Amino acid sequence: MVRRYETTHPWLKFSAANIQRAGPRLWSLLGECQSKCEHIAGAPLRPDVATDLHRVYLAKGALATTAIEGNTLSEREVLEVLDGKLKLPPSREYLKQEIDNIVAAFERIWKQVGSGTLPRLTVTEFENLNRCVLDGLSLEDGAFPGVIRSHEVGVSRYRGAPPEDCRHLLERLADWLQGPEFEAPAGTEIIMGIIRAVMAHLYIAWIHPFGDGNGRTARLVEYRILLASGAPSPAVHLLGNHYNLTRAEYYRQLDRASATGGDYVPFVEYAVRGMLDGLREELATIRKFQLDIIWRNYVHEAFRERKTEVEKRRRDLLLVLSDQDLPVKMAKITQLNPSTARAYAGKTRMVLNRDLNALRRMGLIQRGAQGCQARKEIIEAFLPFRMEPPKSLAGADSATG
Repeated sequence: MVRRYETTHPWLKFSAANIQRAGPRLWSLLGECQSKCEHIAGAPLRPDVATDLHRVYLAKGALATTAIEGNTLSEREVLEVLDGKLKLPPSREYLKQEIDNIVAAFERIWKQVGSGTLPRLTVTEFENLNRCVLDGLSLEDGAFPGVIRSHEVGVSRYRGAPPEDCRHLLERLADWLQGPEFEAPAGTEIIMGIIRAVMAHLYIAWIHPFGDGNGRTARLVEYRILLASGAPSPAVHLLGNHYNLTRAEYYRQLDRASATGGDYVPFVEYAVRGMLDGLREELATIRKFQLDIIWRNYVHEAFRERKTEVEKRRRDLLLVLSDQDLPVKMAKITQLNPSTARAYAGKTRMVLNRDLNALRRMGLIQRGAQGCQARKEIIEAFLPFRMEPPKSLAGADSATG
């Protein structure tokens, strides 16, 4: 029997052959994504820092998943939702409900993956995810949480698959995503997880099986697949973040994929590039926390045998300077925080100057025309050799910098 979608949506072929034939550029991007996911997963961080980062990325992921569909809450407000503190007027309460639904779904999937009880993808599971997305929300006529639509739908110029074929298409999608085409050779689990996640997202968008919440359901399926593949928690939200940040391009790539008869490789490459950019940013953030901890340990080690009050004051001065991203003029150093102001209250400028020169002689700060700055770069052991000081610190040491 020929189904109607085979005529209206011939690109729904459930084949990964194009990915398998993709050129080295895409596979290089995917390889770097897996490598960076492994670096993030193995990054040592203080538990409080890791918890805070997890919370921030959870907020970003929940916001991105809903913002692309029109949710106007800010990241700060979403963090307040996570803390149970956000109060909204009745006219905007639905915005909080949308976030609550997504966070609850994230947490449910997280617990299932962690406990090894994640069910197989089935039509029922797709329906459950859509039910989570739409719970408690006011919906358009004909749309019901977790119920496959029985009417025609469209987004802009795109028409979803025929309603009578949606259940069949979801069954095929579930079988395909868990079939032999996506089996991961050892060591490529995250690579294949990314491909599966993007393809699942694309096919749900193409099929459009529900009366509402298809985009959010697609992003939950992405999250589910990435988390189950072994991707670390900060990374599993990055695809949704990328789609939201590049919303116009996202819709353009979706349209192009169907208009070209199902040439989905450009969409996959667009998605993977965005994920890789996000991974690089996350690694930079994590590295900053790690360097700060190592630097502070190095400072305390440098002053381990220096126990006088003067040496303690110099150590604390160095730690305050270490918190600054840019050089600080000498005249502003005592204004950096209350403890520094108290330490130098009643002391002459000569005392501060002597302390700074002592730190410079220890090789722990630089002084130049732009001011004073901690030399954190000395613990960055394997970065490219610097032929000269950064321009912002160039110039001879100055007692008045």
